Amino acid sequence: MSAKPKLRSFPDRLRQIAMFELGGLVLITPPFAWASGVPLTDSIGLLALLALVAAIWNGCYNTSFDWVEGRLTGRTADRRPLRLRVLHAVGFESGLLVMTLPVIVAWTGMGWVDALIADIALAITYTLYAFVFNLGYDRFFPIQPVRDRLPDPVSVER
Repeated sequence: MSAKPKLRSFPDRLRQIAMFELGGLVLITPPFAWASGVPLTDSIGLLALLALVAAIWNGCYNTSFDWVEGRLTGRTADRRPLRLRVLHAVGFESGLLVMTLPVIVAWTGMGWVDALIADIALAITYTLYAFVFNLGYDRFFPIQPVRDRLPDPVSVER
C-alpha cells in the first residue's frame, strides 16, 4: 500500500460534477427526445432528474474510486491510465443504470424492455461522454501536487 495521494478538493469535485451534468443535458437531451419519442419538455424533466441521481452517484462513486485507487497505487486520479479510465467509466454507468431504470419506467410509462433499451442507450452515450469529459477535465484542472512547506529563507536568517 502506498502513501495517501491528494484527492480533488470538495469545491473542485462540485465543479466537476456540475460541468459534467450540465454538459450532458445540453448534448444528450435533444437526441434522446428524438430517438425515444418522449416529448422534449418531458425529456428535459426526465434527464434533469436522472442528472440529479447521477450527480449524487458521481460524487460518491468518483470519490470512492479515487480513494481506493490512491490507496492501492499511490496515484492521483489525473494520472489514471487508459485501461483504468475505461473500467472507471463502465463501472460508473453500470451502477447508474441500476438506479435509473425504474425512474425511466415511472416517468415515461415505457415498458421495462423499452426503458431498458433507452437506459442502455443513455448509458452508452454517457459512458463515451464521461470518458472524454473526465480526460479533458483532468487535463484542464490537474490535481496540484502536495508540496512540503519549507521555511522561508528570510525568516530563518533572522
